Amino acid sequence: METPRPDATVPVLECRNLSISYDTNAGEVPAVTDFNLRLMPGEAHGLVGESGCGKSTVALAIMRYLGRNGRITGGQILLNGRDLLAMPEAELCRLRGSEIAMIYQEPMASLNPSMKIGAQLVEVPRRHGGLGRSEAGNHAAAMLARVRIPDVERVRNAYPHQLSGGQQQRVMIAMALLANPKVLLLDEPTTALDVTVEAGIVELIKEIAAEFGTSMLYISHNLGLVQESCARLTVMYAGEAVETGPVAEVFRNMRHPYTRGLFGSIPLPGADKTSRTLTAIPGQLPSPRSRPLGCNFGPRCAEFRAGLCDQAAVPMLAVASGRTSRCLRVAEIDWAAPPVSGTRRAPGPPGEVLLSVEELSKSYGGVKANRDLTFEARQGETLAIVGESGCGKSTLARVIMGLEAASGGKVFYRGRDLGQLPVTRRDTPTVRSLQMVFQNPFDTLNPSHTIGFQIARVIRKFGTAKGEAQIRARVEQLLDIVKLPREFVMRRPRQLSGGQKQRVGIARAFAGNPALVVADEPVSALDVSVQAAVTELLMDIQQEHGTTMLFISHDLSVVRYLADRVVVMYLGRIMEQGRTRDVFAPPYHPYTEALLSAVPIADPDMEKRKVALEGELPSPSNPPKGCPLSTRCRYAIAGLCDRDLPPQQDFGHGHRIACHLPREMLLAMEPVFRDGAQATRHGNAEKEVSHV
Repeated sequence: METPRPDATVPVLECRNLSISYDTNAGEVPAVTDFNLRLMPGEAHGLVGESGCGKSTVALAIMRYLGRNGRITGGQILLNGRDLLAMPEAELCRLRGSEIAMIYQEPMASLNPSMKIGAQLVEVPRRHGGLGRSEAGNHAAAMLARVRIPDVERVRNAYPHQLSGGQQQRVMIAMALLANPKVLLLDEPTTALDVTVEAGIVELIKEIAAEFGTSMLYISHNLGLVQESCARLTVMYAGEAVETGPVAEVFRNMRHPYTRGLFGSIPLPGADKTSRTLTAIPGQLPSPRSRPLGCNFGPRCAEFRAGLCDQAAVPMLAVASGRTSRCLRVAEIDWAAPPVSGTRRAPGPPGEVLLSVEELSKSYGGVKANRDLTFEARQGETLAIVGESGCGKSTLARVIMGLEAASGGKVFYRGRDLGQLPVTRRDTPTVRSLQMVFQNPFDTLNPSHTIGFQIARVIRKFGTAKGEAQIRARVEQLLDIVKLPREFVMRRPRQLSGGQKQRVGIARAFAGNPALVVADEPVSALDVSVQAAVTELLMDIQQEHGTTMLFISHDLSVVRYLADRVVVMYLGRIMEQGRTRDVFAPPYHPYTEALLSAVPIADPDMEKRKVALEGELPSPSNPPKGCPLSTRCRYAIAGLCDRDLPPQQDFGHGHRIACHLPREMLLAMEPVFRDGAQATRHGNAEKEVSHV
């Protein structure tokens, strides 16, 4: 018997005036208010906004996983017209997994560490499909193959910790799809993954969802990901939906100041620190306990009008067919006006060489994490180190900082070789001159001490100020520099947001007036607005003090914006290096080309050429014999790339590519990005000329 086709005019999932609260010791805390959403059959719908705006709370409410202190205080949640809120627990257990499933942000928190992958997967078809153990095992193996898991039998017999992050996420996708659910909720499913893995997983989800007709609710703060994956979106702020509509229309013609603020916070292709500054949204997301009267976004909004926006709760208003906005001034604002931008940074001439790395290698028990690295960083410039996880970026940072000793080669800092000199044997001026901003500020701040004490400790250690009065003044000056209130000197880390903690980490790194700062993924875990603020902060401090920065990242959008030069690493080797404008334009190394193609772009008018890497990153303990990329490169030349290391080809101005491909072929590469609107206009003009 065939399964009846869903009615394309009836939502498969609908939230009607949904309100959610949490019961706490301080009383009831409203998390989500008056939330509406319609997810149509086969549709992909994006849900975007800053952390704390209520996105994940909505998903958990739909799954009825709010926890003991969470409760739905109003509204309805309809699945195929049936109210989930009126269903008994037994019926909900049947629906979860069979008709509605969820993929979580952190797969390791969702997989049972004490069970093998195969045993966890077979539970789904056995419970929801009534299959026997053998048939369920075959079905699970087939789904693992569908999600492009290599060596299915090995993965089935592995424990979660024995898989990479990308493989764990693929297992979660397979588990969610095993019962062929009608609705799939995805809560930041690619946040912690490399751009290449992210691109592969996003394409995989789209293909399988299209095949099975699955409807998807995509929760993300990555606007580019939503633009490339979804047809419609809902923008959330402070527990409310503030704008809805088709993705392309909203991205081209925003109709809420918050949406416009989000777009001002992200770097787009072609933009850099000399042509367009990022503009962070001022202020902070209000606490659910102290949301303002009237418009929740009012205290942060440049279009705020006293006496209008602060009087009563703002309703959602229709602004066009299929589009709504929670803004009382939506008809008055000049949406075509260019965004307010900060002062452009004039590019300065490169300074003297501050750091020179020559033939650097680092091994761990015979496994080479870094292989023959050679590059230099000049005073006052930002040098970005990019590549997938496992390529050796963080190992390089640890060697430069003296946390690891080089196995071979040299690391010259102002002419002195530090490669074999651990931090414990470096003199105080050298340690003061080389500082680091870490990826996770939660792990680097002492929870027992105040912010002021932790910054002052660095000042005392390096002697950049003398006497308690001068030290206190210097602490306050550093807080001013990183744009934090001076009263934060008495706060402890638990009282700060993630972005505020990262600013403290930056203040501490610059407390000794360093000449070189290594920033290891300093903005990867932050919301786009906070990311913009921290990025601009780093640029401001660098420009004021002439600091050299090594910026380690896998986010090529941020790298394109702030870096002067780029080093591209793969499996411990440098594949390409040069000025940013040269590395981001043809000729590319095939690996650089794939990295750029994997970057999600929040611009519906930008065309992107798809270039996929095949297979998985090889193990550093067993790298390919010839070119490191030869096992995944679509241009690989058999008998050459898989046998010999590639030569360094020089394209001028320090732009070097390690590749066997002929120079003419590299020069003939097409750009990865192209302005689709311009291309369309050009094509239409040609048609008109041809017709005439």
